[in-house]
Amino acid sequence: MKPPVPGEIVLLALSACLAMVQIVLPAGLGTLQGGLAWAAGPRDTAPSPRGVLLGRARRALANLFETYPLFIAAVLAVAVTHRFDQASLIGANLYFWGRLIYLPLYLAGVPFVRTLVWLVTLVGIFMVFAQLL
Repeated sequence: MKPPVPGEIVLLALSACLAMVQIVLPAGLGTLQGGLAWAAGPRDTAPSPRGVLLGRARRALANLFETYPLFIAAVLAVAVTHRFDQASLIGANLYFWGRLIYLPLYLAGVPFVRTLVWLVTLVGIFMVFAQLL
């Protein structure tokens, strides 16, 4: 029988799935705007965002990649030092669920609440890293 996978590692894997969705979203929106010929070509120029959704999807992805490496580092550092506990699990949950909520808020252009959700994700990263102290 295989040992159970720690919740933090499950959340890390789920966050990788979320990152893939966020990578595919602007690519798909860009294909819709630039056309199939653009998507199949060398993409030397990006289609100018028509409307706001493509631009927001791109910025949300850039925002994800500002914090995602820190989350990965935190979870892996806690894993290799065998310091998972309730606080690291709560922190990992805050990060993942916050990022999941953040994306539609960003796409919808919701101010302030989006920033608060982003702060929650940052607190989650700090909670995971705190297990190393």
